Amino acid sequence: MTPRHRLHVLGALLAATLLGTATAQAQSFPTKPINMVVPYPAGGPSDHNARQVQPLASQFLGQNIIVENIGGASGSIGVSRALAAPADGHTVILGSPMELILTPLAIQGVRYKTEDLKMVAHLTSNKIILAVRGNLGVGDVSQLMALAKKSAHKPLSYGSVGNGSLYHLIGEKFSQDARIPLVHVPYRGIAPLMNDLLGGQIDMAFLPMAGTIMQSVAEGKIRGLGVTSKVPHPVFGQYPALAAMPGLEGMEFGIWAGVQVHKDTPEAVVQRLNQAFYTALQSPEVRKSFEASGNQVMGPSSPAELTRLFQKETERYRAIAKSINLQAQAGQ
Repeated sequence: MTPRHRLHVLGALLAATLLGTATAQAQSFPTKPINMVVPYPAGGPSDHNARQVQPLASQFLGQNIIVENIGGASGSIGVSRALAAPADGHTVILGSPMELILTPLAIQGVRYKTEDLKMVAHLTSNKIILAVRGNLGVGDVSQLMALAKKSAHKPLSYGSVGNGSLYHLIGEKFSQDARIPLVHVPYRGIAPLMNDLLGGQIDMAFLPMAGTIMQSVAEGKIRGLGVTSKVPHPVFGQYPALAAMPGLEGMEFGIWAGVQVHKDTPEAVVQRLNQAFYTALQSPEVRKSFEASGNQVMGPSSPAELTRLFQKETERYRAIAKSINLQAQAGQ
């Protein structure tokens, strides 16, 4: 046997070994319950998304998926803990562009990078509503802007789920484009933020159009003034599109939810998780629950397609952060 033939044989044996290993990993995974880390407190939209897909994804995988809420520091505490676990697929993250892309730019001391993560499923996409406390005394965006200018000596406040979160960036962009002063009030999650907005401790917030948030709007507990899009929302068309208003053309934003793992997770495991979560999304009951609250349910995408999507989103949100001169701050 010539040296060249020997190399070909060795290469074929190595390829067969790797293929066999990958197949074995896919067939044996998971070998124990899976932790799904939600990097925010219970009761918020991220928690809601996780619990919608949890039962059917668990059924597909043959192991329980345990939702674990770990809030704090704009989601970075939960993401950091998940990334510290073995990269074997038994720990996943229910994430969004906020804690996955923006938080590493916004908080000093965050040790992970967006490039440490890999998306295995893109679950939903949603628009964001500008909502104000019910007794603020404004009925539309023009009245809000007029009040903010009139109250410049004591600026109106807006809440977000933390420094560098998407809702923080949108608030700063709105303040910049509308030329009104606003004071940012960061929270550890949407649930405590909503408590203060409902209680009148803050004046306004940009919030995902989902779950109990839209229920609070419908019940008049808070007032919706507009949606971060160029066209009316397909479900909540009664709220004006902010990006269609003069001077606010840059107010076009959305929020997505996706399942992430450590970038070193074996590809066969990534494929199996991809199948599990997209199988859950095909359930009519799951789709109905998501869509009833304004979420757009995403269709199946391959891991390669999801990698390209995640890279594109990373570039986009980094550009937004740069445009408002986002500065890293000490953790909350």
